Amino acid sequence: MFHYEKTPNLSLIVAMATNRAIGKDNDLLWHISADLKRFKSLTSGHPVIMGRKTFLSLPKRPLPNRRNIVLTHDQEFHPEGVEVAATLRQALQLITDEEESFIIGGASIYEQFLPLANRLYVTLVDREYDADVYFPIIDHSLFIETYQSEKHIDEASGLSYQFFDYERRFGSLNSSYKCNTE
Repeated sequence: MFHYEKTPNLSLIVAMATNRAIGKDNDLLWHISADLKRFKSLTSGHPVIMGRKTFLSLPKRPLPNRRNIVLTHDQEFHPEGVEVAATLRQALQLITDEEESFIIGGASIYEQFLPLANRLYVTLVDREYDADVYFPIIDHSLFIETYQSEKHIDEASGLSYQFFDYERRFGSLNSSYKCNTE
């Protein structure tokens, strides 16, 4: 275990189905224009941390106007315009002084960072999907819902969705935690 004098301000941002599905075959399950606009608006100007597969799935990479950090064990992976971290510890060290940093996936990256997150930005798509990637279970006793949008219908897909924001309850962030240093 290790400790930080200053815990980075981490936010997870995700679009998931009601059964927590987030992807299949390294691709998104839907295209909702308003969700993509919200993602861009919230993350622009901030670091984004993602796994290698998520990075490779991006149609435009690296994401513009953001510091792109990829967490991977692949020592040969060094795309232009990207910072690479081999461990959670290294990724956290890269963002220590940032105002807010965003975790953008995939599933194992979300799972590693969820215990450290101060904030969650969730787009909930009102449908269940057959997927191969799922968002981890959110312990709602640790978070307070601070925003819930009205239900929206995406004109192109016909999908119903809502935006939710959550803040970690004061005192529920574990200041000492295990870190995969391999």
